[in-house]
Amino acid sequence: MTVLSVNVNKIALLRNSRGRDFPSVIEFAKRVIGLGVKGITVHPRPDERHITRRDIRELTSFLADYPGVEFNIEGYPSEDFMELVLNAKPDQCTLVPDAPDQLTSDHGWDISAHESLLSNVLGRLRDADIRSSIFLDPDVEMVERVPSVGADRIELYTESYAQAFGGESQDAVLEKYRAAALRASQLGLGLNAGHDLDLANLGEFLTIPSILEVSIGHALIVESLHQGVDKVIARYLALCAEAA
Repeated sequence: MTVLSVNVNKIALLRNSRGRDFPSVIEFAKRVIGLGVKGITVHPRPDERHITRRDIRELTSFLADYPGVEFNIEGYPSEDFMELVLNAKPDQCTLVPDAPDQLTSDHGWDISAHESLLSNVLGRLRDADIRSSIFLDPDVEMVERVPSVGADRIELYTESYAQAFGGESQDAVLEKYRAAALRASQLGLGLNAGHDLDLANLGEFLTIPSILEVSIGHALIVESLHQGVDKVIARYLALCAEAA
């Protein structure tokens, strides 16, 4: 079964906007784990605009009590990031080719242009017994380069699929992902996926076999707001009515 790893960045972003621990990243993680989630993902940025170094330490300690739940830290492999990861020792580290000020991930690695960097970083992760994954576009040629740098898994960057979903190009785009996934499997690489997957498009994407993990954050939080708002508003209205 595919593991759902919930990205809790948006919870940290909401918390940081008010300056106190509400909503709590730890309490949210605890709640979704109680609902059956088997993975927690964070993507710390250099400016700590959402997940902070303190969050990493607290999640590392918290998840030690949940051995069946995987911790995935993703980000660009700067020296600061690598120090954070090597100290936390998560189950998985996903390398993403983001600029320091980038709003969100928007492309996969060009392995040929970053082979030396990736080989070095992936070797350090391997020595620390941390499973590695690298963010890739659905490009068979790029997938074939992965063994040369030594990653354990790839994470297919799924924004192009999400954009095509429901349109005329959906099937053609999905076939690119199938081809990339098949080649990864043939090479013995594990398969993850993420970015803009949601309740509407995830089922179709998971017709691709052997997807081990999907990482979902933004859409999951927005959908939770939409689908929970009726119940919350009703409770507020009831409290106001009682006061009257």
